[in-house]
Amino acid sequence: MEISGIVSALVVGVVVGALGRLVLPGRQRIGVLWTIAVGIVAALVGTALAAPLGVADTRGIDWIERAFQIGLAAAGVAALERFRARA
Repeated sequence: MEISGIVSALVVGVVVGALGRLVLPGRQRIGVLWTIAVGIVAALVGTALAAPLGVADTRGIDWIERAFQIGLAAAGVAALERFRARA
C-alpha cells in the first residue's frame, strides 16, 4: 500500500468515525484514536459489504456505501463504549 492510500484511509476513517459518533445520541466516552480506528474498520467493512450488492461503484457519490460505513461506525462506537463501560 502506498503512502497516499494510508493517508486516504486515515482521512476516510476520521470522517466515517466522526459521522458514526454524530448519529448516536448522547456523549460517547471514547477517545479520538478509537474513533479513527472504528471509522477505518467501518469504512473497509462497509465497502466490502457494498461491493457484492453492486452499490460500491456507481456514478457520482456512492451514498448507499457511505450509509453502510456510517451505520457500521455507529454500531462500532456503541459496542466499544459498552465494552469499555464494563471493564
